[in-house]
Amino acid sequence: MPAQPTAYSILELAIVSQGNSLPETFQNMLSLAQRAEALGYKRFWLAEHHNTISVGSSAPPVLIGHVAAGTKTIRVGSGGVMLPNHSPLVVAEQFGTLGLLYPDRIDLGLGRAPGTDQATAQAIRSDFMQAAHSFPREIEKIQRYFSPSNEAAAVRANVAEGVNVPLYILGSSTDSAHLAAEKGLPYAFASHFATAQLFDALKIYRKEFKPSAALDAPYTMAGVNIIVADTDEAAEKLFTSLLRMFIGLVTGNRGYLQPPTDMTEELRRANQHPALRQMLKFSFVGSKETVKGQVEDFLQQTGVDELVAVTALYQHEDRLNSYELFSEIMQELNAGSGVDESVLTYAAKDS
Repeated sequence: MPAQPTAYSILELAIVSQGNSLPETFQNMLSLAQRAEALGYKRFWLAEHHNTISVGSSAPPVLIGHVAAGTKTIRVGSGGVMLPNHSPLVVAEQFGTLGLLYPDRIDLGLGRAPGTDQATAQAIRSDFMQAAHSFPREIEKIQRYFSPSNEAAAVRANVAEGVNVPLYILGSSTDSAHLAAEKGLPYAFASHFATAQLFDALKIYRKEFKPSAALDAPYTMAGVNIIVADTDEAAEKLFTSLLRMFIGLVTGNRGYLQPPTDMTEELRRANQHPALRQMLKFSFVGSKETVKGQVEDFLQQTGVDELVAVTALYQHEDRLNSYELFSEIMQELNAGSGVDESVLTYAAKDS
């Protein structure tokens, strides 16, 4: 049982189910964010992916503005902006503007990967590899653009100067852990699909962390796949949509999210494939009681400060139900920690 309450949040990819349009997907996304706000979720983050037919989240700043406009209190942000795809000046202007429109509610999570295939990465930015190697310096540029002291600089993002938009480092390897620790920023690990280096990365980040103007002590977040239903059998059936999506990723046969089916022997064998087992290692599937035990074990092993749930389900109603049950799980676990949830604080100072 964690000694302190654990925050819980959502990472949204705007996954497009077969038969749904993108407008319908965006409408469901906002509906989910509104429900998450009522259920006590701390933040609602939008990922950045490109050239993927089943993912509608290719322009996070636009979707962040849409979600923030349709909600009142939940934090909304990027999980993340893939910084090598973009100019730091433009990112600062976009998120500074969002921070002015929705004060103290916008987060800027930054990643180094392209969020797409190599050909598309080149189409986005021809010097992508050079920009990726410059990731630490690009972050420094964004920090400078948000600083009030930049008002005397030749190049300014005036809409960002002094605006409260906390930065987060996203990663899926130990490289990002070293960087987040060096800069004294909160650290979010993509363990909902990249599981191999989670524990090493957390250890490095905590050991090397240097307090900064943004953060006094390490703050860790971990992504997990969550599918909760009324019974284990119902959840297992819902899980087949996610499983088939990952099979498509591995085989290169990508398409829209498929409706759930019975868990066939063929799917069970596929689920035992080493590559899929590794990618889906931190997928918690089952009834509320089953998932509660899995989540509690994960928290004891990792000690993370915040869980970021990713729930890819074909039917919007099933997704709403899963997130509602997961919020009940987290509230029960936090009540068991002996600390009132009202004392939960945000990671970054003045956030």
